Amino acid sequence: MASLFADSLLNFGANGRKLSIIDLTPKFSHAYRWSQTDRIWSQHLMELPLRHPRFILICAMVSVAAGSWGLYWLPQRLLLDAGLTGGWGTIAQYVICLMVLGPIALWRVACGQPIGLKHWVCGLLLGSGVILYANSFLVTDVIRALVFFYLSPVWATLIEVVFLGRRPGWHRAVSIALGLTGAWIAIGLDIGLPVPTQLGDWFGLIGGMLVAAGAARTEIEQPDGVFPLLFVVFVFAFAATLWQYPILANSIGSRPSLPVVLASLPLLLGLSLFFVLPTTAVIIWAPARIGTGVFGILILSELVVGVISAGLLTDEPFGWREVTGTSLILIAGIAELLTPAHRADPVRAKAS
Repeated sequence: MASLFADSLLNFGANGRKLSIIDLTPKFSHAYRWSQTDRIWSQHLMELPLRHPRFILICAMVSVAAGSWGLYWLPQRLLLDAGLTGGWGTIAQYVICLMVLGPIALWRVACGQPIGLKHWVCGLLLGSGVILYANSFLVTDVIRALVFFYLSPVWATLIEVVFLGRRPGWHRAVSIALGLTGAWIAIGLDIGLPVPTQLGDWFGLIGGMLVAAGAARTEIEQPDGVFPLLFVVFVFAFAATLWQYPILANSIGSRPSLPVVLASLPLLLGLSLFFVLPTTAVIIWAPARIGTGVFGILILSELVVGVISAGLLTDEPFGWREVTGTSLILIAGIAELLTPAHRADPVRAKAS
């Protein structure tokens, strides 16, 4: 046995191949080969996501950021009640954010660093979608805006089939059925189908479509760094506030007076600098570090917070239908993110 082992080592050194069980135990060579086992384990290890050293902290940041967006309807309506009609509250917020990001973008251009212009499609889709969602709270009920926006499994399926050439499985069919059933129970039980009937419903619906498309496009382009994507999203978001203004002016009033804007400036500054800008940065920065599956589940905290806050702080319809419907949409989102396709998709954590 010792001589067989020595001969095997000599053969390994002579012909440069990997040592395998066939050299040591010929009797079991048909079942075990080290080279094959090495390949299997190497492939398995390559498919395992690398956990970021601050994984728990990043997850907490995403949960807080997304959950706080579930309360975003509240300052939006406060600004509307203060006289910032026609969506001018949203316009002012993104002007302030661009006043912060603009000098950084100019400095990066001077240093020869990218500012995200090549990712303009991602910025167009994500920025327009976010603004449609933000303004939807001004012209429809909070829960209706959330329900239409979070029908994301439907749009994700269409995008994957049409643009990415993927074939959805039965798991996707279950998540779509849950989402549509939830929408029907929450807002369509009286009218037959969960179709948009108000301007804000359309804003939420189209906003969800655009954000889903923007996420898919971002997955394809894989932008390098956070600032380029963040900047281009805010540029197109600001552009979206301008083209939406004529639509909103017909529904909730035209441009406010300068004294009204100045009176609301403290709220606008605080909302822009301490909420919109940092939470958007976290939401853009986090997926590559914790994985898209975990991220997708955590941002559903927005739906939970939005539904609870609307039930407690508004006199809008809120009962078993709204709770059941949004719960089904929440389950649909979780089911979508726990499918084998998402679990098998390796995501490499990047250095912070």
